[in-house]
Amino acid sequence: MWGMSGMKGMKRALTAAGILICLAAAAAAAQSKREFSVHAKKYAFSPARIQVAQDDVVKVTFTADDIAHSFTIDDYRIAKRAEAGQTVTFEFRADRPGTHRIYCNLTNDDGCRRMHGELVVRQRN
Repeated sequence: MWGMSGMKGMKRALTAAGILICLAAAAAAAQSKREFSVHAKKYAFSPARIQVAQDDVVKVTFTADDIAHSFTIDDYRIAKRAEAGQTVTFEFRADRPGTHRIYCNLTNDDGCRRMHGELVVRQRN
């Protein structure tokens, strides 16, 4: 039913499809989605440290529990503001290894200037 050239062609197609499936699986394994709930209250972030791997998609649900606060990471050009009692959700890809400063950029209250945290992005091997 199948000639030799037909079998070789089928074998090449299956091999190519297998390689594509393996590459897709490796890409999916190299990145994952990490979710964090961060609260701002009494001039502090909780948690104050977020740790992820390079290329993870990071989903942050940020809540200002007492007064208006912001969740700012200059290295990622993120500046999200939440009013008192408000929640803001956003996502970004953590593609820059290293430790990145998180802070509140609001200036209406001196305590906001003391709000600091960090995003730690571990480099993938």
